[in-house]
Amino acid sequence: MAESAFQLVSEIGTQLGRQTRSGKDSLLKLLKQAANALSEIEQPSTSEAARKLEAIKNLEVSTKPLRKAIVHGLLQHKDKEVRLLVAICISEIFRVMAPEPPFEDKYLRDIFKLIVSIFAELADTASPHFSRRVKILETIARCKCCVIMLDIDCNDLVLETFNTFFSVVRENHQRSLINHIISIMTHIINEEASQTLLDVILRKLVKDGKGAPCASYQLAVSIIQNCAEKLEPFICGFLTNCILDRDAVENELKEFYHEIIFQIFQCAPQMLLAVIPNLTHELLTDQVDVRIKAVNLVGKLFALPKRHVAQHYRDLFLEFLKRFSDKSVEVRVSALQCVKAFYMASPFGTESHEVITALEDRLLDFDDKVRTQAVIVACDLARSNLKFVPPKLISQTSERLRDKKIIVRKKAFHKLIEVYRDYCNKCSEGHMTISDHFEQIPCKILMLCFDKDCKEFRSQNMELVLAEDLFPVLLSVAERTRHWIHLFSLFTPLHVKALNSVLSQKRRLQKEMQSYLALREKEKETSSEEMQKRIKTSFMKMAALFPDPSKAEDSFHKLNQMKDNNVFNSLALLLDELKIADAQTIRDKFLKTVGDRHPHFEFLSSLSSKCSHNIFGSEHIQCILEHLSDNRYGTKLLEASSAKLLLAIISIFPSLLRGSEAQLRMLIEENRKINDKLIEVLAKAAPHISVKLSDIYPILERVCREGSRIEAKFSVAAIAAFGGVSEQFIFSKLCKDLVVSLHAGQNIPTVLQSLGCVAQYSVSAFEAQDGEITSYIYEKIFRVDSSDNINSYNDASGCTSSCKLKIYGLKTLVKRFLPHRGTHARRQIDELLDILSNMLQKGDAFDGIITCENDKAHMRLAAAKSVLQLSRRWDLHISPEIFRFTILVAKDSSLFVRRLFLDKMHKLLKEHVIPSRYACAFALGTSDCPKDLQDDSFKYMAEFIKEYSREARIRQSSSVQGGAITDYPAYIVVFLIYFLAHDTGFPSENCPEEEIYAQFCSPLFNLLEALVNATVVDGDMDLVNDALLLLLSIFRAIKKAEDVVDARNTPRLHIIADFGFSFLKSLNHNDASSAHAPALILLPSSFFRAYSGCLNQSPFNDCFIKKPITALPKRGRKCQEDNTKLAIIESNTLYLASSEKVDLSTTEVETRKNMRQDITVGHRQKQGVSSESVRLRECSINHQHSASKKSKRVLEKEPLSSCDSVTRLSLAESHISVQTLERDALSLKENVRASSNVVSDPPKYSKAEAKDTCSLNITYDSGEVEVLSLESESWETISNSLLVEREVVLAESNSFQLQHRGLKGTIGTSGGAAATQQQKVLPSEECGKLSNRTDLLPAKVKRGRKASKDTSASEVINLHEDAVAKRTRRKKI
Repeated sequence: MAESAFQLVSEIGTQLGRQTRSGKDSLLKLLKQAANALSEIEQPSTSEAARKLEAIKNLEVSTKPLRKAIVHGLLQHKDKEVRLLVAICISEIFRVMAPEPPFEDKYLRDIFKLIVSIFAELADTASPHFSRRVKILETIARCKCCVIMLDIDCNDLVLETFNTFFSVVRENHQRSLINHIISIMTHIINEEASQTLLDVILRKLVKDGKGAPCASYQLAVSIIQNCAEKLEPFICGFLTNCILDRDAVENELKEFYHEIIFQIFQCAPQMLLAVIPNLTHELLTDQVDVRIKAVNLVGKLFALPKRHVAQHYRDLFLEFLKRFSDKSVEVRVSALQCVKAFYMASPFGTESHEVITALEDRLLDFDDKVRTQAVIVACDLARSNLKFVPPKLISQTSERLRDKKIIVRKKAFHKLIEVYRDYCNKCSEGHMTISDHFEQIPCKILMLCFDKDCKEFRSQNMELVLAEDLFPVLLSVAERTRHWIHLFSLFTPLHVKALNSVLSQKRRLQKEMQSYLALREKEKETSSEEMQKRIKTSFMKMAALFPDPSKAEDSFHKLNQMKDNNVFNSLALLLDELKIADAQTIRDKFLKTVGDRHPHFEFLSSLSSKCSHNIFGSEHIQCILEHLSDNRYGTKLLEASSAKLLLAIISIFPSLLRGSEAQLRMLIEENRKINDKLIEVLAKAAPHISVKLSDIYPILERVCREGSRIEAKFSVAAIAAFGGVSEQFIFSKLCKDLVVSLHAGQNIPTVLQSLGCVAQYSVSAFEAQDGEITSYIYEKIFRVDSSDNINSYNDASGCTSSCKLKIYGLKTLVKRFLPHRGTHARRQIDELLDILSNMLQKGDAFDGIITCENDKAHMRLAAAKSVLQLSRRWDLHISPEIFRFTILVAKDSSLFVRRLFLDKMHKLLKEHVIPSRYACAFALGTSDCPKDLQDDSFKYMAEFIKEYSREARIRQSSSVQGGAITDYPAYIVVFLIYFLAHDTGFPSENCPEEEIYAQFCSPLFNLLEALVNATVVDGDMDLVNDALLLLLSIFRAIKKAEDVVDARNTPRLHIIADFGFSFLKSLNHNDASSAHAPALILLPSSFFRAYSGCLNQSPFNDCFIKKPITALPKRGRKCQEDNTKLAIIESNTLYLASSEKVDLSTTEVETRKNMRQDITVGHRQKQGVSSESVRLRECSINHQHSASKKSKRVLEKEPLSSCDSVTRLSLAESHISVQTLERDALSLKENVRASSNVVSDPPKYSKAEAKDTCSLNITYDSGEVEVLSLESESWETISNSLLVEREVVLAESNSFQLQHRGLKGTIGTSGGAAATQQQKVLPSEECGKLSNRTDLLPAKVKRGRKASKDTSASEVINLHEDAVAKRTRRKKI
């Protein structure tokens, strides 16, 4: 067979050599025969050398004609088929004659060129000749003949071969074909590797590796893997040069060397062992773009799964970590972008933990771009692996919702919403359980309601977030309820407040919309101008609840013009529908009917959403009640949070309880620990549900007797809500039953609570049993020694059971005077105030009661809290003595009592339900207390000053409300000075140590420092200026006042005022003065009166007055000086007014003309005994006009005394006729009898300069007027009628410039006849005589109390409205 094949090949070769111009067909036929014959010939395989040599010779002889024909003509043939068959013959000849080249070197180039051209056709897999081309490839690969190209220096052909293979390889090629290509290329590289061939491979690696891996990329990877050893030196050299000196590398691939490193590392990481460490050089380079690329590359290397690159290259990893804190923002951002992939590659590795820590640090980066990127990365990381994401990371990412930059807050908001929605889906599918760190996300989002900088986060928009964005659209109501319940277990009071804000706005719009729809129906019948005004007002109210009020109001007006009743009918249906699913159906149908092409579609979409119950519906209520009934929650915490959620919803949307009344009643009957909340829910929803009082009363009555105190409180409220017309009868019956239980000693704490609540809801029902209840409390509770119950110590409260009963009894007595709903309380409060006074001083209601010290402390606290509660409506009856003892609790010997008292006061002041004068207790808490309590006191004081200062300024500038000096926080200094003057620890006059005075006055100094600290009021210098000027006037006024309760304390008042004035001057290095200070200071007449003695100098000289200031501890002083240095000096300069004496003559007619007696009468409570208001008007000569306009505000509107009567503003003049004074006093008497809220405009004065004199004008309600000229220090009695009410006005006869926000007026006083004379200075002995003339002064009221002895009752009218709680009224001090 072989011989015949040899012969055939030889014959064909001879024929081909003869046919120079043969036809194609004959040529093809011969070539095919030759190819077939060659395929049958095998290589000589004999082991005998002689035979093998003979066989090779035979082979050469047989193929010689064919080889000769190929090289002399067939190689140049143009026909593809001919060329293909020639290539086949050549490949076979190479095969049979291997390993020796069958052709001479001069022909090999053309031969390999033909073969490469055949390889170029391998991409055409559909060609009928594809199999023949594959056969050629296979033959060439097996005989490894391509390496011959290297021997004959055909490097260009080698390069072309490589490029050809990369271009023709396809994904659909058989694996065997690809293996043949790889074999050829590998043989060539292994024979002779070069940078040129490497560039071809790397180019394909980079170019085709960016997208989805293709065949050419895979081919390059295979070549690199197969030839790693040969290529490594070239690769390492090239890459190292690029890393160390890229500019010196002359290779276009240097621009892609990072990508080359990454690609090679994936397929042959061992090749880069010497390269990877060099990347540290790039991480440390000064070129930002290089560091960015290096960070991106290293990050991708570390993210390769199962490679553990960070572990193997620890030094590189540590340097990579440092790039998270790189000085370049772009580098830090690039590092953050690598985190997710890094963490996902090895979530439990040590390195991953370090990277997460670096990510957490970047959440606090100083650049907002970095923080934004950190938020994005953290949220994306969380979404990719919700189960294993670190809780701390979620928590810290949530904190970015409070970022100072709006852009960061917005990005955090949107990304965290996505995370929470994914988390809810996972929980719903059962893949995750509810966890706190994810539930914190909506908690933090809800707090954005308090964000005033960004409109997107306001309550108007937050409603849409809670309704549509927070939860996945398809999440069921039951699942949403589960999350809401867990949320409430994490809620703080601020969270509840935020949610209430959103829900309340929604409810207000719904109510207003219902009112509008009703008005619209009425308008159809009777249209009027009044109706149009009401509709317009309704639109304004509703528009305010939209993100853009002006646009919304315009849309409402356009809506009102629409004639399509279907729109309004649909809105009415939405308002009435309580189920979320049904409401959504109605809304979808409504919007579909309107159509998205409607000009007002967007507004109607928003309006319909707000009208719908889409946050909470009746389904939520049913789910909550079902969960409580089934006891699905294993912890009491979730049960309690379920009740809180239920209460929060029903408080805003009480109608949602409809249909679930039976379930709620069953839960209450089970007497659970959450009954207090359930009963409160019942009380809130009572007017809106179909439950009869007769059905529920037995349960509520039982709770009033047998339940807890809190349950009893809400039970009485529920009875009142259900009561209706039969309320009085029901309460009378309940009160009688409770008295029976009281005498029987059954659950006394709860019974006392119920009685107190009954007293607040039904005064008449309680008054019928008042005597019996009061007597029982006095005899059976208050007069019990604590030693009788010494063994019944209450661990929870920290006091004995008898002490607790006394406190409960006291609360019941107090509640009698605080009725609800405008009920009239006609009771004598003196007796209760006496008990409170005794408790505050001695720790018990009556003398002779044996009480342990711990119980006394609790009783003092209870009494102080009671005074605070009573001050809401009975502040005019609280004497200075009781006020002082109440404030003294801030310095109680028990730190526990101090803490609770200050916390309670802070809460009440924040709610604006008590007079602001009690805030001076915070100043006491800033000294002589543990550090934590001091810090809280400073914080409470700062919050009080900030909030009340701004409100006072708003009230001051309001043309409707008006304002008063007493509205300003600085006015509480008046009461603090009074308290300190009466302190038993006041240093003796002979005390020479300034440290003692400094320590004693430290509460005053701390308060003054806070009042003039600009940082407390967010840098508002106007408020600082107001406070400073008011304080200066207060100190000067007190220097001219006398202690009403105990005149012996008057010198103390003056000394403390001196210290305060000196302290302010020590803070103000530029010598601020009172030149522009308020001219009128109204002091409470229960505390102060015009000084009746000689105005002596202070017993201490100026030098000593300044010493305690220098002895002060440094807390806050340096901060104050650095931050503000009173800050007032930076914007304006205050100059000390001189006391220059100028003659001034004024006629009596001018005096009468300038004296204004206008009085505006308001409402006030009745009071009997003499009450007085001391007003100190300070007049000074203003010689400087360079002060800034900021400091020109004069707080001179009529103030309201919290302790006594309110009198009008007037300027005392020394030249006034007796008839004028008597007439004016009688006029004042008539007006004061009508009412005590007296308001007057500031008087007008002539522009004249006054002599430096002062006069004192005391006007009594009966018409008695006392005029004291401070120049002559003498009193003149005009009338000796019975004292009922008096007005004291103290004024310096200096001219001053009245400046108030651009309003200027020069005010002066006339000195009368004495003004034309020289000032006389009385000798000290005469002053002493004058000071002893006490017969002209009114008798001191016992204990400072103003309640009349002949007045049987004090009436409180419309008690439902707390005077101090209403922001539209003036606050008490």
